[in-house]
Amino acid sequence: MTALLILTAFFLLTLVIGIRARQKQKMNLENWAVGGRSFNTVFVFLLTAGEVYTTFSFLGGSGWAYSKGISAVYVMVYIALSYVTSYFLLPLIWKYAHKHRLVSQSDFFAKKYNSNLLGVVVAVVGVIAIIPIVVIQLKGLGIIVSLTSYGAIPMKVAVVVGTIAIIIYSVISGIRGIAWIAVLKDFMILAVIVFMGIYLPIHYYGGIGQMFDQIAAVKPELLTFPHTTYTVTWFISTVLFYVLGFYMWPQVFASTFTAKNARTFRKNAIISPIYTLMLLFVIFIGLTAVLQVPGLEGDASDLALLQLAMKTFDPWFVGIIGAAGMLTALVPGSMLLMSAATLLTKNIIYSYKPDTPDAKIASLSKFCVPVLAIISCLFVFQGGNALAAILQVGYSLIVQLCPSLFASLMKRNPVTKQGALAGIIVGILITIFISNYSMTLATLLPGVPTAISDINIGFLPLVANIVVTLIVSLLTRKKTQMA
Repeated sequence: MTALLILTAFFLLTLVIGIRARQKQKMNLENWAVGGRSFNTVFVFLLTAGEVYTTFSFLGGSGWAYSKGISAVYVMVYIALSYVTSYFLLPLIWKYAHKHRLVSQSDFFAKKYNSNLLGVVVAVVGVIAIIPIVVIQLKGLGIIVSLTSYGAIPMKVAVVVGTIAIIIYSVISGIRGIAWIAVLKDFMILAVIVFMGIYLPIHYYGGIGQMFDQIAAVKPELLTFPHTTYTVTWFISTVLFYVLGFYMWPQVFASTFTAKNARTFRKNAIISPIYTLMLLFVIFIGLTAVLQVPGLEGDASDLALLQLAMKTFDPWFVGIIGAAGMLTALVPGSMLLMSAATLLTKNIIYSYKPDTPDAKIASLSKFCVPVLAIISCLFVFQGGNALAAILQVGYSLIVQLCPSLFASLMKRNPVTKQGALAGIIVGILITIFISNYSMTLATLLPGVPTAISDINIGFLPLVANIVVTLIVSLLTRKKTQMA
């Protein structure tokens, strides 16, 4: 009962903060979607952190450490390296978006390549990639609230109620509501995760070093990279792959449009890698659970953090942990749905009507938020894979935008709009085929050395994308010159 009361209190507080953020603000399209381009360093930091520290960080990261061991460090490494790239990448994106008053990722591609069709394709890719990640957030929300309320709130009820809250404050306050909730969320998650990551190893083993000693004695395979599948080759290739895709996500891409100036990103690039150290404590929690809550297999490994918390702490603190976890779903979930709704409305439905009033686009975008939320809920109720597996599919889709984006930032863009379009479509089709049959390079190339077969399968469609992009660009450029 105590945990339920705490969860309810934080849920209501979140809803109030989200709604009150609208005060004295006119919610036109630019204000609703990108905060009137007025956010300072702190708010931009919280928004980007809000997208990074999600239910995957809370459940999937600890679950991966629990089941796969030390290879879970890849999450820390790729996020830290992504922040380094932001120092150079995001100011370029912001300057172009600010100059042309862009409000979505699709706007950027359409303007850069002077192609409405490319803008539509980018928007479709974004919406398709976003839905699985929204499913992660809602699935995680249901798991967290159901367990930390000791079953008082069934998972489906938690998902539905949480989705309704997301719809309410997203439609009313837009990105401003999300930014203010992110303040509460980041404070909560930082305090809870750091405390648990330090306290639990000391409580059960006498210290972090002793924890590693005991795991080494019982399950030494968790502390080294295996010789197959999750090898060093897999680790390096996966880190590189995720770094390439990190800022391709529509909601992360568009969050850069909210900043006042380009200096904001350079300041964040200095601070943010330090913040990534929080994920180290998530890994400590997952490793602590290995010997304390044994027997979690498959999708159940995502429950390692919560099962350990319920075994260790009083209900009141379990409620606080649940509230922090709930916020890791509400903040990114709402940003994802807002981004998808904006893409669907502005860049797909009204893509060939550039003179459509912003008020009309804003109204339809707000209407699309609950539509997309309901679709995501239906996917949650259909079941699904472990959180890390769902995340991989989303990244494999969205990273297909990478070649044409990087090319567009060059002084002389070698890629034509036809090349960008062909490359993205080929990459997406191969990604869908691979994901449908759960393929790896090891299954496609049996007998080859692990140095090749363990490369992240996501590079296969990406390489095909690059090859097709360059060939088509070369051919279409020649035809243009001849004409």
